[in-house]
Amino acid sequence: MVEAFAVASGKGGTGKTTTTLALGMALARRYDVTVVDADTGMANLLFHAGLGDAPVTLQDLLAPDARDADGAAIDVHDACYDRHGMRVVPCGTSLAGFERSDPARLREVVAELAADTDVLLLDSPATLASKSAVLPIVLSDRVVVVTQPTIPALSDALKVQEYAASYGTGIAGVLFNKVRGDLGSVGTQAERYFEGPMLGSVPDSDAARAARDAGEPLLAHAPDSDAAEAYRAVAAGIDPEPNAAGDVADRFRSAVVPERP
Repeated sequence: MVEAFAVASGKGGTGKTTTTLALGMALARRYDVTVVDADTGMANLLFHAGLGDAPVTLQDLLAPDARDADGAAIDVHDACYDRHGMRVVPCGTSLAGFERSDPARLREVVAELAADTDVLLLDSPATLASKSAVLPIVLSDRVVVVTQPTIPALSDALKVQEYAASYGTGIAGVLFNKVRGDLGSVGTQAERYFEGPMLGSVPDSDAARAARDAGEPLLAHAPDSDAAEAYRAVAAGIDPEPNAAGDVADRFRSAVVPERP
């Protein structure tokens, strides 16, 4: 039984990768969780998770002839690493690897991962301007929309919601991140325009920046911080709606890769 969530923002710099790992760790207390860095163009989750030296990554799996550095054939499980109570699939950052990648192969990778977990979290690209960027939203059951309380971030978050709706993907809720002070009327206004519930508000945090610099997820580096506590509260409000793994895998495999978003 599995449900797939895209963690998406539309705008860079909202703390999407920090959010993906934090929600993954929090949800892993109740579920078997797999986190995938589906931001194949601007991957950086591996640095947040201490996997900068991972020998096999998603980038290898997306190559038409998936082989490791020694030329041996690889499969999905070779790119899975057990970290902080969850399974993490990082993506490499080399330009050559990116150029070899076929984003359409993400469907098959996600389908295989779906057979072996309860919750899939896809760290999605900020942009919506390419096939590879949109595909995580197309593949997911629901989207966790990450935004900041600024007009550019809210505008791009609404675009994510619009794209999700156009592909039949639901909205799990909206998470405000890097919030300084009180949300004020922004939260009330957001409830008028966003579908799904307000999942919560995570304060701007030096602890989050320190965790990133240390190469650790926030909940591992500073578990008692206000931001970590806020993420745990957000995760408590996410109630996965598991689907039969076989059905989800079949849907992933048959998903149509959009010609344009």
